[in-house]
Amino acid sequence: MKTDRIYNVGVYCRLSKDDGNEAESASIGTQKAILTDYVKRQGWHLVKIYVDDGYSGTNFNRPDFQAMLKDIENGLIDCVVTKDLSRLGRNYLDCGLYLEVFFPEHNVRYIAVNDGVDTLNRAAMDITPFRNILNEMYAADVSVKIKSAYRARFNKGKFMATKAPYGYIKDPADNNHLLIDEKTAPIVRKIFDLALAGNGIGKIRKYLNSQRILRPAAYAAENGEGYERYFKDSEENRYIWSENSVRSILRSPVYAGNLTGYKRPTVSMKSKKRPSRLPEEWETVPGTHEGIVTQKEFDTVQQLMTSRRREKNQYGYDNVFLGVLKCADCGYAMRAASANRRKRPDIIDCVQYCCNNFGRYGNVHCTSHTIEARDLLNAVMTDINEYARMAVNDEKAVKTLQQRLSKISDQEAREYGRERRRLAKRVAELDKLFAALYEDKVMEKITERNYRLMAAKYEQEQMNIEARLSAIDAELVAKGRNDKGIAAFVERIREYKGITTLTARIVNELIDRITVSERVKVEGGGYEQHIRIYYKFVGALDPARVHEVTPRRCLVPDKACQRCGEVYSPLSNVAKYCPTCRPIVRKQQEIESSKRRVRSKKRQNGA
Repeated sequence: MKTDRIYNVGVYCRLSKDDGNEAESASIGTQKAILTDYVKRQGWHLVKIYVDDGYSGTNFNRPDFQAMLKDIENGLIDCVVTKDLSRLGRNYLDCGLYLEVFFPEHNVRYIAVNDGVDTLNRAAMDITPFRNILNEMYAADVSVKIKSAYRARFNKGKFMATKAPYGYIKDPADNNHLLIDEKTAPIVRKIFDLALAGNGIGKIRKYLNSQRILRPAAYAAENGEGYERYFKDSEENRYIWSENSVRSILRSPVYAGNLTGYKRPTVSMKSKKRPSRLPEEWETVPGTHEGIVTQKEFDTVQQLMTSRRREKNQYGYDNVFLGVLKCADCGYAMRAASANRRKRPDIIDCVQYCCNNFGRYGNVHCTSHTIEARDLLNAVMTDINEYARMAVNDEKAVKTLQQRLSKISDQEAREYGRERRRLAKRVAELDKLFAALYEDKVMEKITERNYRLMAAKYEQEQMNIEARLSAIDAELVAKGRNDKGIAAFVERIREYKGITTLTARIVNELIDRITVSERVKVEGGGYEQHIRIYYKFVGALDPARVHEVTPRRCLVPDKACQRCGEVYSPLSNVAKYCPTCRPIVRKQQEIESSKRRVRSKKRQNGA
């Protein structure tokens, strides 16, 4: 459309990595030639050529595109020219926002030469929203194809990162396969050995620093892989490991011979946010290369790290249940408490566990669930020995146990299937609503404010649906039980037949968690307490019972009650009254204390 106005033109050229395989007409040089020639023929003034080479059209956070927007806001240009509409972008919502809102608000004319788009021509602009939708569909199609290609290669166990992880090198014969690096693999092996021995990340880091072992970045720099800039100011930094480096090695399944990926997947094609996933949510392809450690050793280290184990507490007690012991009623951790008043030779007999929730807030939220450390240790060790004996000697009992394992019912599977189909249908409906909403905005049936409010509402619903679908998948995995689980359990527990000492390593290799119930009185005197052990692969089997025929007493001599004179067995050295007199004395003390407060208050008022 010819006009007499002389425009100050900004020519915009863009080429994404995916467009690199297209014909020569899509290259930056060709775009510049076409557009500069077009501006000259119109007799306009070419102010600047903006170029974004290697940037996707779905992302509008491009350097030169943002520079062009600033120049528009500063009034330097009043016309934008591109080769076609897809060079501006491939996100139809954002493209529409610039064409329908930003450019008109700043009195900027936009022209896409090959597509015949001109914001001064309303007839041509009526079809523009549909061109934007087609451009986005193209980008979405390319995105799906690329992701599918990467997914297929990942599922085949192909390593696709630019650099091999520390401890490995890329196979010269196959760039997508990993080989053990004989120079650094022993260091990785030592890190895992230290962790298996119960050392924390801080201690492992101190050991590596004391041995002056090159940190991963320094080793990569020596092999010409960059990072040299980090060590220009201080040569000593080459030998200073960070806790994050140690933690990332201990957490990476690659060292057990597994390929891991999708640690930070994109939310969608339109969003570049990459939220981090927890290690248990990573996707893993097992057995893709030779591991530096075994899978069993790797799993044990994960359990040790998760439980945040300490070697010994301040009382010298080796708490082998730290991180796995929970209250059966409220789910809080059970903490070890030392009763120093007890006159017992072994430290374990001076320790008991109680609910941490009760310890913090009293009986408002939970009860004590107290259990002797010795009783718990004996009960767990007896349970492990029993199943280890059965795994070695009793095949019939193993088959019976396998039949008892819970399996996800057909009814549950059908319910989850129905919910998944309902959610998938709603996702399709939201896609249609998005398209209709944008058309309403373009046709000015709704205001910009209402458009943004509705779009945000639909987007939030989409995120909620995606979260629920992920939760359904997680529940299906958690509920699923199969023969492999009992086989792995039997294979692992048979190694511990006849154990006489229970260590933190054994607990973490066999057990996910242990729950302890409250003690209850039984007929005939004494107490009974249930503990439930949740083994790895199979979960809880039979609840163990801790019987206590007589109440717990400390090893202190009998003494006479200071009130009635009767001889009784005290619970501690500081006890003064027998069980009969103790509540009477406490009541009298409370009454006397109340009287003293009243007298003190009267004296203050009189003064």
